Amino acid sequence: MIPNLLWTAVFMFPVAIFCYTLMDQKSFYILLGLSLIPLFFPNSFFDFIQLSRNAAFYKRLGVKYINKFAQNGTVLNQYLKSKYPKFKSFPTNKSSIAKRYYQTYFFEKFHFSLFIFFTSLIVYALVKCYFRWALILSLCNLFYNIYPNLLQQYLRTRLVSAVKKS
Repeated sequence: MIPNLLWTAVFMFPVAIFCYTLMDQKSFYILLGLSLIPLFFPNSFFDFIQLSRNAAFYKRLGVKYINKFAQNGTVLNQYLKSKYPKFKSFPTNKSSIAKRYYQTYFFEKFHFSLFIFFTSLIVYALVKCYFRWALILSLCNLFYNIYPNLLQQYLRTRLVSAVKKS
């Protein structure tokens, strides 16, 4: 959980500063409210917008590298394995695999909603001529929302065959 909090703090801190110092409250609440709508989209929507069904596509985009630092990523799993030798980073039974598969939709919905919010902030910054802020927010959006969404899609491509068999 600590890596998640640190990751979130790094990318949400600039967003919080921007919203608190440069936005009026009404705009903030409207954009925040609109960005929450995708939380209610069905999983089929996320299947529809999935960029590829091929894991190699995501590897070429560098998603496998981002996975090293993700919440269930390689670095954290290696640390846990060294500290707790019986720790298994990936479940092998069918119900746990299915749970992990459907969890990707939950994480994608979360990051997609934040992607919408960050993107609306970027547009707001551009309209108000805060170009430096637009760049900072774009970088935050890329690393905190776009890559994590691509990671969820990548994980689904790897898990889908195991889930469909069961």
